[in-house]
Amino acid sequence: MGIKIDNLTGGYGQISVLKNVTFDVKDGEIVGLIGLNGAGKSTTINHIIGNLIPFSGSIKLNNISLEDKPALYKRQIAYIPEMPIFYDELTLKETLELTMLAYNLNRDNTWIKAHKLLKKFRLDNKLNWYPSDFSKGMQQKVMIVNAMITDAKVLIIDEPFIGLDPLAVNDFLELIKEKKEKGVSILMSTHVLSNAEKYCDRFVFMNKGKVIIEGDLKEIRNYASCENKSLNDIYLSLVGNNND
Repeated sequence: MGIKIDNLTGGYGQISVLKNVTFDVKDGEIVGLIGLNGAGKSTTINHIIGNLIPFSGSIKLNNISLEDKPALYKRQIAYIPEMPIFYDELTLKETLELTMLAYNLNRDNTWIKAHKLLKKFRLDNKLNWYPSDFSKGMQQKVMIVNAMITDAKVLIIDEPFIGLDPLAVNDFLELIKEKKEKGVSILMSTHVLSNAEKYCDRFVFMNKGKVIIEGDLKEIRNYASCENKSLNDIYLSLVGNNND
């Protein structure tokens, strides 16, 4: 069932940013959320993760809404934010243990998974360090590990490649593929359209708080009359035509 957004209108305070946004992300599917800065991508994500309350419309994760079952709704989500977020007083080990507690994970089994991920991202010798003191790239890797140790059925990723070295980007994309193969619904907002084109099953193009087109690459090429064009070229064409 995955993510289902229906006629979502919302924003900040009394300011409406999103206007009747409708799209879905099915089980075992990666959907790329594409748009200019200010198009509404992060606002959409903030509504999905429960940081903002919709003015109207609905959001359901596997047929569960935040209003009906808030704890169950939020436990379904693993979130990798654009800007890493940490408790300054917690070490890397304590940060991961807090996640295990929050998601009610089996500690022994989860630590086996965590150690593999920490080694992959070259963080295995930093368990007693404070992530708040890490470089931006290292902090982003911690966010990835923190999300990937969960069994969440919905993975929300907001501009994940900023600050990552090429090897880490490749490792991260492989992990996303593994989550997809396990049936996880993945929504990824990114400006790195070459990665989106290669790994996403479908795309949702946003501009000025609205969805201007959604579909797989073939459908979007047909819509934009851009046969055999790259996702980047199609994006520039669509945004240019909707920028008045």
